[in-house]
Amino acid sequence: MKTILIPVLIFSCTTFQSHSQNIISKENLIKHTFTLGSDEFEGRGNGERGGEKAAQYLANEFSKLNLKPLGNDSTYFQNIRMHGAKPLSVSELILYSENDKKTFSLWDDYLLYTTGEQTFIPAPLGLVFAGYGIIAPEYDYNDYQSVNVEGKIVVFLDGEPFSEDESYFDGEKPTLYSYADVKQRVALSRGARGSILIPNNSDGSFHWWEKLKSEFSFEDVTLAYSVTNSLALLFNPDIAGILFSNSGYSLDDIYDFQSKGYMLSFEMGSGISFRGEFKERDFIASNIIGMIKGSDPELNDTYLIISAHYDHLGVGIPVKGDSIYNGVFDNASGVSALLELARIFSKKEIKTGRSIIFLLLTGEEKGLLGSIYYTDNPVVPLYKTIANINIDGIALFDNFKSIIGVGAEFSTLTDFLDDVAPENNVRVTQIPEGFRNADAFSRSDQVAFANAGIPSILVMEAPDYVSISKEDGLKKFIEYSEEIYHSPFDDLNQYMNFDAAFQHVDIIYDLCSLLADSEKAPVWKNNSPYLNARLQSLAEKR
Repeated sequence: MKTILIPVLIFSCTTFQSHSQNIISKENLIKHTFTLGSDEFEGRGNGERGGEKAAQYLANEFSKLNLKPLGNDSTYFQNIRMHGAKPLSVSELILYSENDKKTFSLWDDYLLYTTGEQTFIPAPLGLVFAGYGIIAPEYDYNDYQSVNVEGKIVVFLDGEPFSEDESYFDGEKPTLYSYADVKQRVALSRGARGSILIPNNSDGSFHWWEKLKSEFSFEDVTLAYSVTNSLALLFNPDIAGILFSNSGYSLDDIYDFQSKGYMLSFEMGSGISFRGEFKERDFIASNIIGMIKGSDPELNDTYLIISAHYDHLGVGIPVKGDSIYNGVFDNASGVSALLELARIFSKKEIKTGRSIIFLLLTGEEKGLLGSIYYTDNPVVPLYKTIANINIDGIALFDNFKSIIGVGAEFSTLTDFLDDVAPENNVRVTQIPEGFRNADAFSRSDQVAFANAGIPSILVMEAPDYVSISKEDGLKKFIEYSEEIYHSPFDDLNQYMNFDAAFQHVDIIYDLCSLLADSEKAPVWKNNSPYLNARLQSLAEKR
């Protein structure tokens, strides 16, 4: 157990009166954050002792608030069958080139996105280089146009074509085409048996690969009913040139093409086989679900879902002697906010027209598993669920002057946020330039609800702080992202400003109150990619 250095600020625990005339307890926010973020909960790993302990703690908190249990067998637990696998160092990846072959080392030479029997390739399959691995019809771009990858392994670069023109791949902002999972799905859709991604190590640092090794060392977890995957590798760029040894081009040639703004696709003249060895298990993890019934007889059969994921990475590779990935900002803080919102809404004097479901999700860190399972197995009809307000992190740097509605542009939830903001003396703004990407909405549980047709949003503070300059605010955000996020240092040793957390929770409370009492439910905008899912759930009354 580490010695915890706690800033004096967080012990200013007086209970505050919010402008909305409802009591928010900063003391409760601190208590739940410090409980769930402690080493006692061992990073709240999925299907691990710490994760199970966290689930029981949260169910007990729901019980204290007399929330109606909506889980299995009249409990708070929605049980989910999952499968976990960890690759072992004895796994064998072999490159065959003319009369030569080379065996690569897991962890030092390559990492595995996917695990299990579906990755098995007993006989060598040919390699095909496909540029960035992108098909983007709206930009008239297709890396697969001149090559056939059916039954082969596709090799592609990280990223996407460079552009300063916003009409072409959004200029300097990354699009969804730059993400590894999108590239992998495109390869499979073309009939490939697997893929190899060569990442961009722009600073050439050894520390960079070591950080990736740490991230990939955690168990690969899937829903038990998930469609099986195929082989997907991340190759160390320091040795990736060997893959091109029989192709007529070198990796340096490829980088030269890239710098000049064009790309080639071609057969590589080599093949690979893979025989993986894995430590596998099947287990149960649980979403925690409780409800407060609405008071309006015409609205109480419609539902607002407030969600937050309670899982984190668990115990992993030690960094500076610390092996517990506590996940305090991500997302013990968000769970503490949800618990406090549940406490406030459960007060007898608080009445809302619609019913409110408080949903604590597992498996977010493994691919939004808990939210996907919930939308596949909803406890109330999807078409009667008016919105999802997801909480993934709470402001803890400093009080703030602006908020961001991630995904607000897709639905009329933006109108509700616009109504709430001035009452809280904040303005609604956009994700800062340089941090924007087309996939921001898809990186947490809100997108699972959106894919099921439910208007959803993640409300976060903008780096527009009261006591910190914009420059220093952005610096703190970058430092957290690069040095603390998904590391053992997202722990209780961090400075945390719970006045900022209080402000954030107050805004979310007002937004949820407005939605829970509004006769008019939010809807998707006509250009939203999620509109058809909503229309389908309404037509099917699902």
